[in-house]
Amino acid sequence: TNDPARGGAGPEHMLGRVGGAAIVVEGARIAWVGSAVAAPAADARIDVGGRAVIPGFVDSHSHLVFAGDRAEEFEARMAGRSYSAGGIRTTVAATRAASDEELSANVARLVAEMRRQGTTTVEVKSGYGLTTRDEARSLAVARQFTDETTFLGAHVVPEGVTPEAYVEEVTGPRLTAAAPYAKWIDVFCEDGAFDVDQARTVLTAGAAVGLAGRLHANQLTYGGGVRLAAELGLAAVDHCTFLSEGAVDALADSGTVATLLPGVEFSTRQPYPDARRLLAAGVRVALASDCNPGSCYTSSMPLCIALAVREMGMSPAEALYAATVGGAAALRRDDVGVLAPGCRADLVVLDAPSYLHLAYRPGVPLVTGVWVAGRVVGRVPADGPLAAGHTW
Repeated sequence: TNDPARGGAGPEHMLGRVGGAAIVVEGARIAWVGSAVAAPAADARIDVGGRAVIPGFVDSHSHLVFAGDRAEEFEARMAGRSYSAGGIRTTVAATRAASDEELSANVARLVAEMRRQGTTTVEVKSGYGLTTRDEARSLAVARQFTDETTFLGAHVVPEGVTPEAYVEEVTGPRLTAAAPYAKWIDVFCEDGAFDVDQARTVLTAGAAVGLAGRLHANQLTYGGGVRLAAELGLAAVDHCTFLSEGAVDALADSGTVATLLPGVEFSTRQPYPDARRLLAAGVRVALASDCNPGSCYTSSMPLCIALAVREMGMSPAEALYAATVGGAAALRRDDVGVLAPGCRADLVVLDAPSYLHLAYRPGVPLVTGVWVAGRVVGRVPADGPLAAGHTW
């Protein structure tokens, strides 16, 4: 359930597990959670046959508004070429050339793909338009699918423009055009993109028009972006691969969520972030997909959980918590990622007796039922037991 009222100390207890459980849903919200033998009467009943029920995944970092793909770039990386931020410009050209209808159809396809894998809340960024018109229309497309939309006009500096001039554009007419469609503002603070001072300028301008801040930082180098995020009290700072001790301490002191994106490291052969180090320091951690056509073309939160367990030192419980409650914290939400009365009824049924199978059986399509706000959006398992002796 992830309900703190049912949890306890240690990663194995944070999930607030309930055996032989029932959940009562009224409209879009959860009305009751507890033992099935004590469940109040309901108008209809669905028996999932001892399968595990978990909160829907909260994917707090994705780039779904784009056209084209970069499969050849992926092939080149697998042959030994290193990843850099410059490939973004390839997607920018394709996205500018695409119609609104083509962009919307691609986002719809990817959101449906995410839903089938248990994601019930997703954040979507702009960042592949990089003109005033294309950034605004990218966000308008994203807003059709989620309220968690992020203006990432400062993704990379387009060719033919100086960084200083581009920052002026991003903080001026581009921000004015994008703000009506955005909840968040983001910057790629990295070598080859924007430095700390430029990131501060963009984030400050966004805050002045009511956009809360988040940041891409420390993906490629030991830069100052993570410290900036902590200093500004941003909701989240994402990637966090290369961290000094000072950066870790700053995160722990600030409460800013460190969003880790293991699919990126899988797809680029970069070192994985050290989640164990962050957790030991008291940093709040989220997991997200970073679904994008360049550095990580996966929409699978179950894959990210498996990678976090195998490659980043997280326990299965910690990884699931980071993919649900952690993602919700990165979006400053307390109504998703938790199965408790009053929360949005976002439920996922696994064709397995336990959440452990998310990491134990990597690559297996375990999600067999999905509800978003109390509405079925994915197939529901037929009545009948999963296997004798298993309950949840």
